[in-house]
Amino acid sequence: MMCVWSHRPQFLHLGLFMAAYVLACGFAQSLAIVPGTGISIWPPGGLFMATLVLASRHSWPWWVLGGCLAELFSNVLWFHNPLPVAFLLYTGNALEAAAGAWLVNRTCRRPVRLETLQEVLALVVLGAGIAPVVSATVGSATLAWFGMQSFATAWPLWWIGDATGVLIVAPLALVVFQNWRGKAQLSAARWMEAGVLGLIFLGVAVLSLSGYLPFAYIIMPPLLWAAVRFEFKGAAVTLTLLALITAVFTISGASQFAGDPESQKHKQVMLQLFLAISALSALIVAAISRQHQMAVLTLRQSERSLRELIETLPAHIWCTAPDGAPIYFSQQFRDFIGFNVEDKDGDGASRLSSVLNAIIHPDDLGTVNTLFAHSLATGESYALKHRQRRFDGQYRWVETRAAAMRNSDDAIVQWNVICLDIDGEVRAQEELRLAQERLARASQAASLAELSASIAHEVNQPLAAVVTSASACVRWIDAQKLEEARRSASRAMAEGHRASDIIGRIRALAKKAPPHKDWLDVNETIQEAIALARSEIQRNGVALETQLSEHVPVVLADRIQLQQVLLNLMMNAIEAMHGVSEGPRELLVRSGTDESQHVVISVQDSGPGVDPQSLEHLFDAFYTTKPHGLGIGLAISRSIVENHGGRLWATANVPCGAVFQFTLPRGSEGVV
Repeated sequence: MMCVWSHRPQFLHLGLFMAAYVLACGFAQSLAIVPGTGISIWPPGGLFMATLVLASRHSWPWWVLGGCLAELFSNVLWFHNPLPVAFLLYTGNALEAAAGAWLVNRTCRRPVRLETLQEVLALVVLGAGIAPVVSATVGSATLAWFGMQSFATAWPLWWIGDATGVLIVAPLALVVFQNWRGKAQLSAARWMEAGVLGLIFLGVAVLSLSGYLPFAYIIMPPLLWAAVRFEFKGAAVTLTLLALITAVFTISGASQFAGDPESQKHKQVMLQLFLAISALSALIVAAISRQHQMAVLTLRQSERSLRELIETLPAHIWCTAPDGAPIYFSQQFRDFIGFNVEDKDGDGASRLSSVLNAIIHPDDLGTVNTLFAHSLATGESYALKHRQRRFDGQYRWVETRAAAMRNSDDAIVQWNVICLDIDGEVRAQEELRLAQERLARASQAASLAELSASIAHEVNQPLAAVVTSASACVRWIDAQKLEEARRSASRAMAEGHRASDIIGRIRALAKKAPPHKDWLDVNETIQEAIALARSEIQRNGVALETQLSEHVPVVLADRIQLQQVLLNLMMNAIEAMHGVSEGPRELLVRSGTDESQHVVISVQDSGPGVDPQSLEHLFDAFYTTKPHGLGIGLAISRSIVENHGGRLWATANVPCGAVFQFTLPRGSEGVV
């Protein structure tokens, strides 16, 4: 008893339930239009069952007790049956409500909210179909036992009346109980629609039930409209209004279901079937509509969750229709390209083509378009590394993968494309490759430097003997050329003694050894280098031109190394013009200053020029474009210039030929 008392519902709720029960009994009594056949509809059954469906099972005794008191009071007020009859009839009603609530809860796995077709079918089949069998059997047997009505006559009407009461009242009670404190969340447009629907529903109901319209089921379109648009709330409210309007017109005798005593029994059955069919149709349509709305809502939530997940991925994702028309671009992709795809001209696949033309590197665009077109035609996936334009105009390497999404029939419904930014990876691999090449060339250069030093040691001794003999022979030369020969011999002797030092400085390519610097006149040094190369210039039929500025400042440099750079550039120019069969062979040597007053020396030829793709590696050690040669001359020359604080570079000449030029710091800037 203490356990039952601890689960007692609030007295207010219990009192409201009893009051509603009494009023429902009065409504049922008002529809007892056929003498001797009992009531047509039993609304208390739907109220009682809905209450037990939502209540805790431990509190059921309280609701059963409240229902018993309400029905006994209603018996005194409305029915005037003997007390044993009234008590037995209530016993059947209570068993019906308990059986229906238990079956519905057992099937639907509480709580029951009438939001799915399964819950509606459970209420219709179990609550309105099976449970009334108990009440109809107990009630009909009671009436037959006390001689008030035959069992066979009472049972069908009793069962249909209870079933109709459950179908009409139970959904309304469930909606009211579950939304007792909730607020209606309808927009202004939905409120307007509800008002228009209510007016149409009331008008059609009044006209059809009052006899102005020949067919009562004309009410079905607005009833189903309410069920589709407003689901269970709309169905419950319209069913209640329909029952009330039907009761008013039936009691007043104006309804199609009222008539003379001979046909009244048949019309009562038609009334019950009309309300039962209307309730069944509205509830099933409302369940289907609600289930469809829940499925759409679930799908939208899944799509939203998927898109939110996509937006968090460090990737550019976009999707197209089977024909290539764009249908989705992730925010990451739009932020990367820096514009809205919708702003591009064209429709369908042409708009996608405009987007690709704007973001794909021109050298890669043809390959991307070809692969994507092939995939659209064959359904095959593809993967490609290419350059893609960022919003700031910079092209970055990306890896693009496209795959088709297919349905159960293996038909393509969508193309999904994902782009990953791999620019850092590609550049790191390129830098690693270049570093490995530089390391290999540096190793070769170091080995060559050691070999060159050994050769210089072997060459220095005979060279010194030759120079000494030449100095002795000049005594017998004509006096007129004696001084010139003496200067040439002295210079040759000095250079001979420094031969090993010159070649030893090849090691500067790897070890950056400091040069031996003196103050030099740049133009004089250029003339000396030209004198050393003159025989080679004349032998190859090259026209030499010099443009030496008179205002070139002196520089602090190693004369021999500087001549070595000039000789190397001139010899390369002469060799480059070997293949020129038409036109002049011209060699131009210039000197001057730039805007920073640095000394600028250039050597220009009229040969075939330099391949722009070779400019990046032209000064790397052991890199050569010649059929013969080691490829160390330009590398040594750049190393010498950089050791002097300058810079050596090459540019292609227009319309032909090439220009090699280098700078040297002037005056005090060159002091080391």
